[in-house]
Amino acid sequence: MASKLRKPILVGGVGISFTLWLWSSLQHSLMQVGELSVLGTIALGTGVWFFQRKAAKALPSAQVPSPLDLETVEKAIADAEAMVTQLEAETDGSDVAEWKQQLAQLPDALNRQQIQVAITGGKNVGKTSLKQVLDESEITSQNTLVETEPLFTGSDAEVTTEKAAQEVAFASDLVLFVTGGDLTDSEFQTLQQLSASHQRLLLIFNQQDHYLPEERAMILQQLRQRSQQVIAVEDVVAISASPAPVKVRRHSEDGSMQEWMEQPQPEITALRDRTSQILSAERQQLVWATTWRTAVGLKTKAKTQLNEIRQTRALPVIEQYQWIAAAAAFANPVATLDLLSTAAINGQMVVELGEIYQQKFSWQQAQTAAGTLGKLMAQLGLVELSTQMIGGILKSNAFTYVAGGVVEGVSAAYLTRVAGLSLIEYFQEQDISTTSEEPLHFHKLKQKLQNVFQRNQRTAFLQGFVKQTAGRLSREYPQSQSISSQMQMPTN
Repeated sequence: MASKLRKPILVGGVGISFTLWLWSSLQHSLMQVGELSVLGTIALGTGVWFFQRKAAKALPSAQVPSPLDLETVEKAIADAEAMVTQLEAETDGSDVAEWKQQLAQLPDALNRQQIQVAITGGKNVGKTSLKQVLDESEITSQNTLVETEPLFTGSDAEVTTEKAAQEVAFASDLVLFVTGGDLTDSEFQTLQQLSASHQRLLLIFNQQDHYLPEERAMILQQLRQRSQQVIAVEDVVAISASPAPVKVRRHSEDGSMQEWMEQPQPEITALRDRTSQILSAERQQLVWATTWRTAVGLKTKAKTQLNEIRQTRALPVIEQYQWIAAAAAFANPVATLDLLSTAAINGQMVVELGEIYQQKFSWQQAQTAAGTLGKLMAQLGLVELSTQMIGGILKSNAFTYVAGGVVEGVSAAYLTRVAGLSLIEYFQEQDISTTSEEPLHFHKLKQKLQNVFQRNQRTAFLQGFVKQTAGRLSREYPQSQSISSQMQMPTN
């Protein structure tokens, strides 16, 4: 059995060495050297062609999402109903009537026969011409064909229009994504988003007649390589929906010549055949995927509104415990500030925030969570950094409470606030079905701590927070002012 060449670099090196040897041995003859140059060039070009052909011969299979089954879709509907029901229970219910009506229609939507096909893409890629051609084909006999507004306009005035176009695409059963050449980053990101939402896609390279035949093949190959992670190779097709007119000449026997412009027929056979095949073989899966997206979208909207309501309730709780932590640290300053010194306070905050977000914890679990929060803050350097920043602000503003526990008090309030806001963001991502026994995932909470701390270390915010907290401490503990004044650090 002949062995395959699996080491092109080694083979290439041997070939180059052999060529150099020939060059050296025959350089006594200029004619032979010239002939060898020609032969070497031919050999080199053949080798490059061979390896390029070998590399491009087989494209990796696309890692597209698996088709959805009925059980997955029904679960998505049930989850959406549960979220809307929870929202209704925590509000007066006036804002969920429309959503409940849409949910009631989803079971029947699973059996609908009409398919909606959307044509979308950027400007000047031939969407309208393509729709006109497809309107005359058999594809529209049992299906609805819609064209969206152009994407990627880059105009602030058309943001609303572009968002509406994206919504039409996500609400359709099949999307024909049209491009006029290789994909831009914006186009590729949109394809990724559509694919991640189980949207069935065809990538259409339109206006191929604008390119030479060899350029068409190269662009089509590039499109398939670029999109291979989200679209199967057979779902990337090249067409000419409205070919440019071509000049035709006719010479007569008498020597005269006539010229005119002739409109070629559209070249959409590949697209028409592939679209018909999908609509025939995958019709039920297309409907299920659209129903799934609708259910997930309703759940997301309901959860967003529910999180806004819960956050409105949670912020006063955080403020309450940040003042309690500030007072405790101010009255009993410690050498090294961390949340472990106020574990009981923050443990109670964990309990109350968990109740708001339907993530119930036992007292022991809450204390463990509070202690771990303190350790995470110390590991991330947030305790030391916040103390330094707050101490610097206090010194620069010549507060009389630099000593006597003010730095500790303000820092305790600040870190308690950061911890509370991090818990809010963490809880907002949890599903309402999480049980009371579900432990906190501290690796996720650690990332939330970092993000919230970065957003809340702006100078303007910190100056306002320090001023507010120090002022509150001065009003609640006026008896400590004389002691603190005596301990005031000298200013330069």
